[in-house]
Amino acid sequence: MLFNQTSLLCHAARAPGRRQVLGLALGALAWPSVPAQTPTVVDETWFDARRQRELPVRIRWPSAALPVPAGGVPLVLFSHGLGGSRAGGEVWGQAWAAAGFGVLHLQHAGSDIDAVRRVASRFSDQAALRSVGSAQQLLARVRDVVFALDEITRRQQGHEPRWAGVRSDALGLGGHSFGAHTTLGVGGQSYLGHAGFQEPRIAALIALSPTLPAAGDAEQAFSNIRRPLLCLTGTLDGDVLGNGATPERRRGVFAALPPGHKAQLVLHQADHMTLGGQTGRAAEVLPRESVSQDLQPAHHALIAAITTDWWRAHLLGDAGARARLLHPPGLGAQDVWQTG
Repeated sequence: MLFNQTSLLCHAARAPGRRQVLGLALGALAWPSVPAQTPTVVDETWFDARRQRELPVRIRWPSAALPVPAGGVPLVLFSHGLGGSRAGGEVWGQAWAAAGFGVLHLQHAGSDIDAVRRVASRFSDQAALRSVGSAQQLLARVRDVVFALDEITRRQQGHEPRWAGVRSDALGLGGHSFGAHTTLGVGGQSYLGHAGFQEPRIAALIALSPTLPAAGDAEQAFSNIRRPLLCLTGTLDGDVLGNGATPERRRGVFAALPPGHKAQLVLHQADHMTLGGQTGRAAEVLPRESVSQDLQPAHHALIAAITTDWWRAHLLGDAGARARLLHPPGLGAQDVWQTG
């Protein structure tokens, strides 16, 4: 199903300041209100003894003032893009925690900011960036997610504070760019010469800036991805590594996925960094068009609202969220919402 909707966001297209105010006001009117409570943020370093590998994490716990859903607190894991850190996806993490979800931001050694600094003096050095975005690093990232799930289980079984209240059947995984590859890999994507993983503990997925496989049949590669998957991209979400990840190939992931519980949001004039969920200097490491920068606050508000409803619908069975996802409010006239 394809759905376009005119909104206040488009009427404000020539006035960035006014557009931001209207976008946020529209979100407040159209989406369920979120109590202004401050989540607890904790930075830790977990250690995978089997692989002798550290996993820095940032944990966002929802405010204790929020009601706990029946069965416990749902938890979302987030995987950053190439050259990122546990600070990645900050805007999304803040929104999800404010809505009552625990959020676990992962930092992947070997493809994080430290790895990029070792090989490249600037983010525009595509060849250097590709060298840390290898298949071996993707495998290491997938294993990081598996280890994190094991560690969550260990902490639950040990009745550790906060972790004992996590709902084990309401775990989600999302990621941006290389983190989207990680998400698809954990979700069941297969590769040439590798049958892929099947991680049963993840109930729903979100891929921000995914792209089609570089080789092989995409439908076959995605054929085992059967859990609810939301893809998000933009019309200016282009090739940042020189590997052919054009806006068209990013949009093509949705079409190649098996029919069923899938959806896609394509934001007009959103670029690759829009989808990263960061602001300030962290969102400006790549060259950007001014229109994407101007639209970023409104785009961030819309992405935060839609992704939150995706988690509500598929981790908590929220009927209101499911209804809103049929026709999400706030889309611009040239934004595209697809389900299928």
